[in-house]
Amino acid sequence: MSKRDTFGAHLTQNGISRRAFLKLCSTMATLLAIPAGAMPALKDKLSHSVRPPVIWLSFQECTGCTESFTRSHAPTIESLIFDYISLDYHHTLQAASGEGAEAAKADTIKNHFGQYILIVDGSIPVGLDGAYSTIAGRTNLDILQESAEGAAAVIAIGTCATFGGLPGASPNPTGAMGVGDLMKEGSIPERTLINLPGCPPLPIAISGVLAHYLVFDRFPALDKLNRPLIYYGETVHDRCSRYHYYQKGMFAEQFDDEGARKGWCLYKLGCKGPVTHNSCAVHKWNEGTSFPIESGHPCIGCSEPGFWDRGGFYKNLDEVPVPAQGRIQSTDSTATSGVEHGEIVYEDNCVYCHSANTADLETKPSKVADLLRSGEIRSHRRLDISDEQLNALEKYLKSTK
Repeated sequence: MSKRDTFGAHLTQNGISRRAFLKLCSTMATLLAIPAGAMPALKDKLSHSVRPPVIWLSFQECTGCTESFTRSHAPTIESLIFDYISLDYHHTLQAASGEGAEAAKADTIKNHFGQYILIVDGSIPVGLDGAYSTIAGRTNLDILQESAEGAAAVIAIGTCATFGGLPGASPNPTGAMGVGDLMKEGSIPERTLINLPGCPPLPIAISGVLAHYLVFDRFPALDKLNRPLIYYGETVHDRCSRYHYYQKGMFAEQFDDEGARKGWCLYKLGCKGPVTHNSCAVHKWNEGTSFPIESGHPCIGCSEPGFWDRGGFYKNLDEVPVPAQGRIQSTDSTATSGVEHGEIVYEDNCVYCHSANTADLETKPSKVADLLRSGEIRSHRRLDISDEQLNALEKYLKSTK
């Protein structure tokens, strides 16, 4: 089979009917929030799209991200999940092994240089010059450097690949790092980067991003952490099935108490949903069956940077100390103007739960400081913002109205 076959030709060769193809297009349109009127264009584009070659590298990981990927039920039926891309190299799924497997990767890099998508799951150890993890006698870092050089884009899958994850938790003995940090420090070539954090990420987030690229020749819009807004634009809390109990102040106090049995909010049991960006509550797991909170366990915040070190899974957010946010700690008025400093305060604290466009905020800027000081909003109680920072925030919000 030619790797340059169109997707439509490949489906025809494999006996996929037009009815099944249209069903696929309909599922994709729903997933990507495309209006029904755009369906003909989607069908035409998809049928003529060339299947992009993909190299998937697995480093310090548990194979959970691969397990998640294979359980995707959309945008395709499961038998098609590897047909709309050309998955040329994958440690777990490939039939080849040893020299044959490495030769397949080398051929893709050579023959499709600048065209292939590089997927990375697992963190990359840099301690002891990368000796903590090797494949075919080469360090993970060495392999990533070579593979990223010819990649059209890099997709970091799972929290280990995006932010260091569990291997990067304190004391981080292997020097584990995420792909983005390695790009920032110049250890690997800087390429278009899409982060899909989660431990593991939702299956639909992986397949949906690939589908978006296949259809539009580009990736979906990203947040400032390079996460697709379509999947990470809202917090788990925003769409949680227990949200109405949170609003009423009805909380489970223990895992086996009456509130827990009645499905009350798990905030007091350590739920990190209010500060965790993911669409678990929307797409769920196992073909939309459920997600952890619905099953009775609080969100652990696994799609956020440093989630493992943030004060314990079962402490509620009122009890968890706020980690240093870097730029926000500076109060030197000569370093930044009040408006600029207020923008920093907003980006480091507010943007995680509110729109990046401050014009969307319903609260008047003059009321924000008093509201934050009042402690009336439970999810705001954890914010430790000084009066100077609040004044700067008010100036910034007024400047954007």
